[in-house]
Formats: sequence, C-alpha cells, structure tokens
Amino acid sequence: METLIKSGSIITASESFTADILIENEIIKSIGQDLKIGPDGVIINAEGLNVLPGGVDVHTHFDLPMFNTVSSDDHYTGHKAAAFGGTTTVMDFISQDDEDLIKNVNNWHRKADDKAAVDYGFHMNISKFNDRVAKELPLLQKEGINSLKVFTAYNDRLRLMDGEIYQVMRIAKENNLLVMVHAENGDVIDYLVKKALSEGKTTPEWHALTRPSLGSVESVYRVISLAEQTGAPVYIVHMNTKGGVDHVRNARQSGLPVMGETCPQYMFFTEEDLKREDGTKWVCSPPMRSKEDNAGIWRAVMDGTVQVMATDHCPFYYDGTKPIEYEGQMIAILGKELGKDDFTKIPNGLPGVGDRLLVLWTYGVVSGKISANQFVELTSTNPAKIFGLYPKKGTLMPGSDADITIWDPDKEIIFGTKFSKQRTDYNLYEGWKLKGTIEKVFLRGNLIVDGSEWLGKKGMGEYINCKDISIL
Repeated sequence: METLIKSGSIITASESFTADILIENEIIKSIGQDLKIGPDGVIINAEGLNVLPGGVDVHTHFDLPMFNTVSSDDHYTGHKAAAFGGTTTVMDFISQDDEDLIKNVNNWHRKADDKAAVDYGFHMNISKFNDRVAKELPLLQKEGINSLKVFTAYNDRLRLMDGEIYQVMRIAKENNLLVMVHAENGDVIDYLVKKALSEGKTTPEWHALTRPSLGSVESVYRVISLAEQTGAPVYIVHMNTKGGVDHVRNARQSGLPVMGETCPQYMFFTEEDLKREDGTKWVCSPPMRSKEDNAGIWRAVMDGTVQVMATDHCPFYYDGTKPIEYEGQMIAILGKELGKDDFTKIPNGLPGVGDRLLVLWTYGVVSGKISANQFVELTSTNPAKIFGLYPKKGTLMPGSDADITIWDPDKEIIFGTKFSKQRTDYNLYEGWKLKGTIEKVFLRGNLIVDGSEWLGKKGMGEYINCKDISIL
C-alpha cells in the first residue's frame, strides 16, 4: 500500500525544504514536488507541519534487573513510550551474565523479540574479560553487534581494569568494533561511599557527593589516553561534566577518533535536585552535576563536541508500593523507595526515552541554541551513522526506511506523566511548558502513533543488524 505525505516542511540533518514523501512497501520511494499516488493509497496533508526522520536513541535499558527489582519499562512498554516521543529506533545493552557471549545475545533476543514495538539493535557489555571472551568478541559482528561497552566504575561488578580495557580496545581496532565507555573512578567512589555510610550520611544527595566530578573528568582523560595508544575509536557515554567534554574537544582537535554522547538530564538538573524531598527521582549514574557543568554540556552540544543526544533510559517507580494503571491493568514494580534509608540502595536510573525529542526541541531549537538541522543530526542521523544504521535509519531519502515523525511546531503543551507514556509514576519534566508536539509517527511506513492513539503492537519491531561503524 502507498502513503503520500503531502506538502510537509521536511527537515534533515543537512537541509530544510517543502516537498512530498511517497512511501511504498515500508520504504521511502521518492521525495519531490506534486508526487502522485494510486487510487487505493492514503494521502496525509502535512502543510504547515514539520516532517522529520524518526529519532534514534542508542542508549536505553529495558527490563534491566537492579537492586532486587527491575527497570519498569520492558521492550514493549519502553518501545511504546519511545514511539510517542518520536523515536522509532532504540538500542539496548546486553548484560554479560555468561562467558559465552553468543548465549548472552540469545538471552536478550528472548527478552526483546516478541515484545518489540519499534526497531531495535543491541550493544554488548563487557564486564568480564579473559581469553575466551577475547576470542569471541569478533563473533559479535555476525550477530549484528558492532559496539562494546566497558566500565571504569562499579568495582567487582561491571568494571574492567585498565589493562583489560586496553586489550578490548586492541581487539576492537582490529575488528572495526566501537568501544563505548562509562567513565567514572570506581576506586574513589568505593572509598567515599564507605566513608559516607560510616558517618551516617545516607540521603540521596550523597549518591552524587560520593561520585565526584573530577573522578569522571580524570577517567575520561584516561580512556582517551588508552584509545590513543591502541588507535581504537572510543565513544564516551552519558557525558555529564564540563571537564569531560573539554577533554573530548581537545582530543578531537588533535585528530583522535573520540566521540561523545550526553543526555537531557545533564543539561537541566544538578545535584541540588537530589536534596529535594523527592530527590530519589533524580538518582542516576553518573549523577547530576553543577550549573557550570550544565553550561559546559550545552556548549559541547552547540559546537559539535558532542555528537549524540541519547537518554540512558532506565526508569524505576518513585514509589513502587503504589500501583499505576497501564493499558487497563494496575501494575506495581518496586522502585526508588528501596533506598529511602540508604542512598546505595536507590535503583540508579531515570525515565527519558519518551521525553528527549520534545524537551530538546523546545529548549534547543525554539530557544535558538541549536538549529532544527542540528536537532536531527544529534537525535537521529549521527547515532545512526556511528552505529552502522545509516542510511536505513536516521534520515529521509529514497531507499531509507519510512521512519517518519510529523510535528506541529506551534502547538503548546504542559508536559508530564499524563502526556508521556513511560511506565513509571513520575516525570522529570512535570509541568514544563513545551512548544512543538508530535502528531503522527510512522515505523517503516506503518502509522503507529496518531495523536494520542496507539496503533502499534508487540512484535512489530524488527531487529537491526548493525553494519560498519562510522567515526564522526
């Protein structure tokens, strides 16, 4: 069946123009003026509306076990929330629960495949390293995985030692894999957490105070140094410090293959929010920082030092003892109340996959900080290019998947839990006035969001085999 989106204001990473888009068999067939459609086709009038490629969020965590509970969005509810927020492709992280890497991949497919409501790909966490893992890393490409995540924090759980990270980077360089890094100083964190608890300091702000920003800044520099020694490309996830992005800026100016990602929460909130009565809502790792760091992240987004705007979506209920209604059922999942007496027991993570585009459009594009083309670049095109999804994803061009969002640039809304479809009981942006709303969302030409109506379904999302990485 054909669909014609007519007279929309098309916005890509490189240009803006008014044209029609003809969709056939889930693919964009053509873009141009006065396109024709058969008698059985569907015509959608987009005059006065913006037409953008579907968002690509390459940092999400669905159905993730943590602290005697699990993140409250699974691969259906989280994908649905993504779609209502204009995102049509997500990437999730596979936990390394077994030395057999392919077994881990298969386990994650069992979690995701039957529930997926948008298209999706995977990264592989490497939290244990030995000779067997070293031999199996190149096999991941046959599974459509080209990215490995390592940690310099979470001692005795997820962290690799620097020598192990060095070896992973060497293998990555030889096999065209991308190393993603969570950069914090695990040794300093462990010492400060133990000290805080011994002194009876258990409230939420101590989650941030025991993870000092300089530890993150130092870790970013250390990781860049390892990347320079191995020649491997490196991608720093969820950057949250001015000092960290300054190191990335300097590395890129020196010609090193270093890329940076941030998330909206690090542009708007600080550790002061953790001191609020409901401060557990803002607990995530790495934590919120200072207003100076907010400004540094904004500058890095504006000047291109940061290539990707993701979310690190990993939601938990604020009060999991109280059920909320979701698709006609009352559901309760233990959440942040687990740490009401001890900040180390607060599940680390925030909702965001349904908020990212709407918030960044208002506070980035409408405010004049970034252009609409930069918005598309940060939220769709760049992540698709880096992780080998482009041009199937991340753009509007003939031959690309017809992943399309239609926006009303003038409509204003009061945002929050009633608007967002994330399966949790709070929203970081509750009560924020936003300008620019998503009216329709197409996944491979299939209309899955029409205003407030959900037309998608479990299992319609397709797994994407990531191709060769790109260094931007």
